[in-house]
Amino acid sequence: MALKKSPPAANPKGGGRKKPFWQEYGEALVIALVLALVIRAFLVQAFSIPSGSMQPTLLIGDYLLVNKFIYGIRNPFSNKMWIPISSPRRGDIVVFIFPQDPSKDYIKRVIGLPGDTVQIINKKVYLNGRQVETPQAVYTDPSVIPATPNQHRDNFGPVTVPPDSFFVMGDNRDQSYDSRFWGFVSMDALRGKAFVIYFSWQGQGQPGMALYQAFAKGASGLLHGWHWDRQSFRVRWDRIGRLIN
Repeated sequence: MALKKSPPAANPKGGGRKKPFWQEYGEALVIALVLALVIRAFLVQAFSIPSGSMQPTLLIGDYLLVNKFIYGIRNPFSNKMWIPISSPRRGDIVVFIFPQDPSKDYIKRVIGLPGDTVQIINKKVYLNGRQVETPQAVYTDPSVIPATPNQHRDNFGPVTVPPDSFFVMGDNRDQSYDSRFWGFVSMDALRGKAFVIYFSWQGQGQPGMALYQAFAKGASGLLHGWHWDRQSFRVRWDRIGRLIN
């Protein structure tokens, strides 16, 4: 049996009018921009590592993603908590607003939770009277510095972590400016938890050189020697996609 073709659907007057090219792409661009802002404000934000205080876990030139939703929904302007979801655990690597300069963000590992008593004796960390070890921690200076009013690197405390606050330290223990020197991180200062490295590079001039500058210097080798200048810019392919813990 032959199939009959359906008659073309009636096109109502003025209906089906195609939008101008610029309007279609303009609307798509606005929607994409709004989605990106929402994702950055509430879900995931990108950060880069400019110093070696978290080595070897995080290296200068690592670019990472931070889960902003994991601890709660926050006001994107003031960072104040709106809806709490969870609290940081010992060992979490967190990004936070630096208490001494709110224009800067720091990244450290959570060591002490609210109510914990923290003490450091000759580089060894004690929580509530028991020694704890962080497998990722490294010590590059064999000397032990006695505690003084201005020096708490190797001998510190004991102190009790206040409510809604955390004691944080860098994995590069002898080269980290952390809670031993400037105090606790409040819950309201937390940005989120770092969870993956999405890009990483190294080259001469780190940490002062910007990514685009180092890339340009690497590419200049193609003009002068017909080869990429790996000393100026090299991608660490083995670190891309690495989970942070």
